[in-house]
Amino acid sequence: MGKIFRCTVCNYLYDENRENLLWDKLPEEWVCPICGSPRSVFVLMTPAETAPPPAAVQTVSDILVRQMADWGIRYVFSIPGTSALGLVEALRKNPDIRYIQVRHEQAAAFMASAYGKLTGKAAGCLTVAGPGATNLATGLYDAKLDHAPVLALTGLVKRVQIGPGSFQEIDQQAFFDPICVYNKTLMSEEQTTTLVTLAIKHALLERGVAHISVPNDVQKLPYDIPPLPVAGRISEQAVTAPGRLIAAAAAVINSAQRPVIIIGHGAAGQGPEIEQLAEKISAPIVSTFRGKDIIGHEFSWYVGCHGTIGSTAAARVVLHSDLLIVIGCSFSDKTQLPQKKIIQIDLDPMMLGKQFPVEVGLWGAASELVPALKAAVTQRTDQSYTIEVAGLKSDWQALLEKEASDRLPLRPPLILKLLNQAIAADAIIALDVGEHCWWFGRNFQMRRGQRLLFSGYLAAMGFGLPAAIAAQLADPGRQVVCITGDGGFSMVMAEFMTAVKYNLPVKIFVFNNHQLGMIMQEQRVEGYQNWQTDLHNCDFAEFARSCRGAGFRVQTKEQLVTAIQAAFDLPGPVIVDIDTDPRRFRQ
Repeated sequence: MGKIFRCTVCNYLYDENRENLLWDKLPEEWVCPICGSPRSVFVLMTPAETAPPPAAVQTVSDILVRQMADWGIRYVFSIPGTSALGLVEALRKNPDIRYIQVRHEQAAAFMASAYGKLTGKAAGCLTVAGPGATNLATGLYDAKLDHAPVLALTGLVKRVQIGPGSFQEIDQQAFFDPICVYNKTLMSEEQTTTLVTLAIKHALLERGVAHISVPNDVQKLPYDIPPLPVAGRISEQAVTAPGRLIAAAAAVINSAQRPVIIIGHGAAGQGPEIEQLAEKISAPIVSTFRGKDIIGHEFSWYVGCHGTIGSTAAARVVLHSDLLIVIGCSFSDKTQLPQKKIIQIDLDPMMLGKQFPVEVGLWGAASELVPALKAAVTQRTDQSYTIEVAGLKSDWQALLEKEASDRLPLRPPLILKLLNQAIAADAIIALDVGEHCWWFGRNFQMRRGQRLLFSGYLAAMGFGLPAAIAAQLADPGRQVVCITGDGGFSMVMAEFMTAVKYNLPVKIFVFNNHQLGMIMQEQRVEGYQNWQTDLHNCDFAEFARSCRGAGFRVQTKEQLVTAIQAAFDLPGPVIVDIDTDPRRFRQ
C-alpha cells in the first residue's frame, strides 16, 4: 500500500499510488503543485509501516486508534485512568502512535497544542472522565485561541450510568462545547470511524480542538471494520482572491510613499516571499509577537515587533507610514497598530476589516496571495527610505547593547544576549508567560530558521516546559530551548520528570527572580502596593539532579556563560536556575 503525505499549508494530498512514484524518489527541489510549498512542510498521513495482523477480537478502541493513525496522529499525551483503559490498551497495541505519559492533564493538552502549532499536524490528548476532562481545559483553550489542531479524547462512564450523577460523571458535552470546533459522544460501534474522521478533519480544517467522549463500555465492544480512507476526504486550502482585487491592492501599494508590511502568525512559512516583496517595494517589515519568528533579524528590512514589547524602530516606521500591508494579523490590543490606510490579507474572512476599515481586503492564503501581490506591484528604485530604516535599526541595536549591562543580580537583557549568542540558528524556543516574556519580545533577536512557541492569546503560565517536550518529540534532532520564569516553571515542574523519563534533551533556562515579576510591575504601574507576588522557591538545579537530570545554579555572568555551554554540551535534559532581578525600574 502506498503512503499519503499532506501539505500542512494547503492540505494537498500526495498519494504514492495515484502518482505512481514513491515520496522518497521525488527530487529535492519538488514543491507542492497547489501552493508551491517545499517538501519539508509535508507530513505523513498513513502509517509508515503496514499495521500488524488484527487480534482475534477487535474492539471499538482498536478501530478508533487505527483510524487516528491513518489520519496522521503520531502522539497521544495522557495519564492512564479507569474510564479510559480500553483506549489506553488500544494505544499500547498500535505501533504507529506513541503514547507519552505525563504528570498532569493540563500539560498533556499544552503538549498537544504546542505540537499542532509547530507542525500543523493534530496530536491527541487522552484523559479519564470528570477531573481528567476538566484538567484539560486550560491547554485546550490555548489551542482554541491560537488555532492549533488538537484531538482530545476522554473516557466517560458506562452508558447506563449517564444521567443520575455517577462517580466522576460530569456533563462533558456541555463542558467541551465552548472550547471545540467539533464535540461528540461515541454511543455505538457503528459511529467509530465516521466520528474520528470528522473530528480530525474539523481540527485540521478549522484549526481548533475536536473532542470525542467514549463511554467505558463502548470502548470494549467488539467491532471489526476497515478504517475510512483519507484520500478524497479533505479539501485543499489554496484559497486566493480574484485578480481584480489583487490588481487593486497593487495599485494602492504602488501609490504609497512609505509602506510598511505587518506580519502576524497567519504569515507563518512565507518569510522568503515576504522578504522579496519588501525588497521590491522598499518596505520595512514589522511583526507581531506571534510573528516574531517568520523573518530573521538579520534581514535588513526587518525592524522588530510592534506593541507593548516592541522596538523603537518598529514604532517609528509604523507611526510615519502612509500604508500598512497587513498579512495574517489579528490586530490584538497588545500589538497596538494604529488606524492607517490598510491592505489586509487573511485566510479568515472575519478578520478582514475587524479593527479598522481596509482599502482592499484579500481573503485567502498568504502562500497564494503574497506571491501574486509581489508579481503585481512595481519595483521601487528610490533608496532614501532604505537609508532611513537602516539608521533606525542601528539605533535600536545600540539601545539593546546598552541595556545588556553586567550589573548584579543579573538582568534579563544580559541573560538574553548571552542566550542569543549560544542558541542554535535552527533551534525551537518554547517561551513561557511572565516578565521574562516581555524582555524576550524586546531583546531576543530571532534568526532565520528558528521557531518560537508560546501561549499567544490565552497567555497561560506553565506552557513553556510542556511545549518544549512536544517540540523535542516532534523534531528529535533539533535543539529545543525552554525560556521560563520561576512562577510559570513551578506550575508544571513535575513534567521535567517526563523529559527525563523519555530522555528528551530539552534545555530549560529559569529566570528566577523569586517573584511573580509581571504582576509586581503591574501593581506598581497601577499604583497599588506590591503584595503577594513574592515566591518561596526550591533550588531548581537541585530539583533537576534529584530527577536524574542535570542542574546548574547561576548568579554571575561568568557562571552563566559556563552553564549555558555545559547545558548544550550535555546529552539529556538540563535546568539552568538563573538568579535575576525583578526590579527593572531601578538603575
